[in-house]
Amino acid sequence: MSAELNKLMQSLKAKKFAPFYVIDGEEPFYLDFIGNYFEEHILSPAEKDFNLITLYGKDVDWADVVNACRRFPMFAERQVVILKDAAQMRSLNELTGYLENPAPTTVFLIEHRFKKVDGRGKLAKLAKDKGYYFTSDKLKDEALPKWIENYGIEIGFHINERESQILATYLGNDLQKIVNEIEKVRINVPEEKLLTAELIQKYIGISREYNVFEMPEALAVGDKEKLYRMLAYFSANPKNAAMPLVIGVFYGYFSKLYMAHFLRGKMDKEISTTIQLWGERYQNMKRSMQVWTLPKTENSLMLLGKYSAMSVGVGAATEDKELLREMVGRLELLMVS
Repeated sequence: MSAELNKLMQSLKAKKFAPFYVIDGEEPFYLDFIGNYFEEHILSPAEKDFNLITLYGKDVDWADVVNACRRFPMFAERQVVILKDAAQMRSLNELTGYLENPAPTTVFLIEHRFKKVDGRGKLAKLAKDKGYYFTSDKLKDEALPKWIENYGIEIGFHINERESQILATYLGNDLQKIVNEIEKVRINVPEEKLLTAELIQKYIGISREYNVFEMPEALAVGDKEKLYRMLAYFSANPKNAAMPLVIGVFYGYFSKLYMAHFLRGKMDKEISTTIQLWGERYQNMKRSMQVWTLPKTENSLMLLGKYSAMSVGVGAATEDKELLREMVGRLELLMVS
């Protein structure tokens, strides 16, 4: 939750209401979040029957909206008027006359979803001067994994970096969809406090067949059929396997392998817990250690560092899919050397 949204929600919870609010932007998740609060929490259940009015931009004219806002509340201190899909209301700008002199007993919400109100117009200026203006911007792709991690903290469901990357890569930049899928997991395993890749696979359905997070293990255990199938898929669908993400995944795996070499001689449970791999994944890593000796593992980490620089344009101008093929080929050569 952004600082601006936190500020808005704190003022609403403290019942410090502005006479009107304009919320706009391309990200509907937060617009729905705010709208839900206006519908459910400003008025008591008994007050809502007579004092919550919801209008839709495509169905009403400015006069209908003003008449609703000028109406006196019934058996309550205030009323709430919500204008949804205001971008579809042709006479929206005619509301500025009311906004210059709003009714003191009405809390008015104008929801202008999927695009911003014209910042040069009177409506936006009045919202900033006399009301409250909030824009819900679409998250950039690179910010999505961190948003998922922070959302997990908010709801008490820990989501590590790897799992947040999986969700961001395979669910896309749709916050409501991501939240819905996380809730699906929580409903099925209500006692669980950690989202694992296994839970994602089981309850969200992200396949291991074409999951970029499965590639390092396929390489490390020598499963060439699976590795080449995934390589062909991600070469044809480079958006699902951006090189910085792929390199981060490989680096994470080989870092665990490197750590496991230094833990040799300790109990399996201790090693497994330290490197955060369990069950089949841990057994696969143990087997791969026979091939990936410590020197080879060190060389693989240096090689990945080189490709990390190349993926951001340092010393190379190659497309991601070509870099991916080249990097995997170099790692295979290192494995058999």
